[in-house]
Amino acid sequence: MSTAASALHVALVGSPNCGKTALFNRLTGGRAKVANYAGVTIERKEGRLETPGGRHVRVLDLPGAYSLDAASPDEVITRDVCAGRLAGERAPDLIVCVLDATNLRLHLRFALELAELGRPMLVALNMMDVARKRGIRIDVDVLQERLGMPIVETVAVRQGGAAALLAELDRVRLVPPMPAAGDGDVHARVRALLAAAVTMPRATAAIDDAIDAVVLHRAAGLVILAVVMFLIFQAVFSWAAPLQDAVAAGVAAAGEWVGGLLASMPLLQSLVTDGVFAGLGTVLEFLPQILVLFLFILVLEESGYLPRAAFLLDTLMFKAGLTGRAFIPLLSSFACAIPGIMATRSIADPRDRLATILVAPLMTCSARLPVYTLLIAAFIPRREVLGVFNLQGIVLFVLYLAGILSALAVAWVIKRLQRDRSEHMLVMELPSYRLPDPRSILLGLWERALIFLRRVGGILLSLTILLWFLSSFPAPPEGATLPPIDYSYAGHIGRWMTHLFAPIGFNWQICIALIPGLAAREVAVSSLATVYALSATSEEAAAMALGTTIAAQWSLATALSLLAWYVFAPQCMSTLAVIRRETNGWRYVWISAAYLFALAYLASFITYQLTLALT
Repeated sequence: MSTAASALHVALVGSPNCGKTALFNRLTGGRAKVANYAGVTIERKEGRLETPGGRHVRVLDLPGAYSLDAASPDEVITRDVCAGRLAGERAPDLIVCVLDATNLRLHLRFALELAELGRPMLVALNMMDVARKRGIRIDVDVLQERLGMPIVETVAVRQGGAAALLAELDRVRLVPPMPAAGDGDVHARVRALLAAAVTMPRATAAIDDAIDAVVLHRAAGLVILAVVMFLIFQAVFSWAAPLQDAVAAGVAAAGEWVGGLLASMPLLQSLVTDGVFAGLGTVLEFLPQILVLFLFILVLEESGYLPRAAFLLDTLMFKAGLTGRAFIPLLSSFACAIPGIMATRSIADPRDRLATILVAPLMTCSARLPVYTLLIAAFIPRREVLGVFNLQGIVLFVLYLAGILSALAVAWVIKRLQRDRSEHMLVMELPSYRLPDPRSILLGLWERALIFLRRVGGILLSLTILLWFLSSFPAPPEGATLPPIDYSYAGHIGRWMTHLFAPIGFNWQICIALIPGLAAREVAVSSLATVYALSATSEEAAAMALGTTIAAQWSLATALSLLAWYVFAPQCMSTLAVIRRETNGWRYVWISAAYLFALAYLASFITYQLTLALT
């Protein structure tokens, strides 16, 4: 029998914020195979491990759920996998239910529901270190006897914090739980378990109460959130600048070296230097800024601040036509609209979910960041405002703010168009504050870097080579006086497109870059680099950095118009494809693409014409 077939199949289950995913990363070393469940776009995350006793285990990290009474697509998947009735998914040999030891009043109810499935089960009491610090005393032996299943203590964020769980997996007996007799009402059973096995001196820690009094204040909380976001965008430019310069220098040196090796093969040399290095090298320079942005997002998530931000913004978001639960999907869209749209599955109300899906592309995803930083660095001077704030960081903050305000405005319009305007109360758990786990932060940054590099080496490379071909062929006619690209396929296409985009200030080079940019926004930067490298009339001009080139050839009005375009433009086919899958049809794909294109063109037109009038 193969190892895969004989491995213990474990389903890791728990409510949101119980530390389940941190425990999964601790068990598997952060090595996971990520895919989707058959027929849906819900992420399936599986890892493998070997216990100290040599037992092979397959661990499935299921979506977080509060109950088996499923209210969202995520919870449906968790329920069906645990019950062994999801098509194409093997029933688990063992359910490991992860409970937050500081909040058993909420989490024990879910454990009791899982026990009723009659499958072998094990409980992992996570965050036991925090529970002890708060004076929470849990009699594990009594709780284990009453639940009728093994219980282990874990601290997912610490080295060795899963040792007891690994040891239990070695010796666990695959028999269904046999809970002690008691009241049939699940809430009464939870109260009985707490009374028998748990001493809770306080519901929350005093320090949490003190922080929440400020962070959740109706006025001060909003100011704090705005300051946090503002400082993040300041850091994106200030912290990343040295690393960005180092990457740029390294790419330039590598390009010169490789170009020298290919001097005897002009066509291949052009492909490598003007295509690959000019295009992809320019995009790689923005990796440090993307990682700085994600560093802050991961820290805020790990610390427990993000759910509080959602709670704080619930009233504001409801007035705009959204629920507070939309905050996490929209925040995820700052990374990429695709996981943000997929995260809307946690929103039970279909109207709220649809509104969130339609406005998620307005959040400024990381793919826009290379375009923003290129144009800001080229046209906005690097100077301090009030002796403290970086002007370029302020402009970046304004662009992100424009996306957020636009999303709220569009959501308000959608809400006005809906017949049902009933209110939906937001009820959510606020996790305890905790220090971010450096290991989890580093794993998260590593995953984001790999995703970015895969895009650079995959779709971006393919599109860059395609654009180089379109910009290099056919060869110019004999006696041609213009750069070769003017006679190429790309040159003809770009000039044809200027009839549509001239009113918003786009030249034919920008028009060319918009085409491959439909596949991925950041391709626009590599496309511009390739086009201008091939448009150069001398080697010195070809060697100039893209930012220097466009600063010399574009007007401020054109640059600001392009920035306004990218705040709204629906230039991501993958996002539109996910909208189709999540809404089960093409209707909202066309609606989304049409309104985003209209907003982009209108915003660029106003920006371009107004800038021309004022300068």
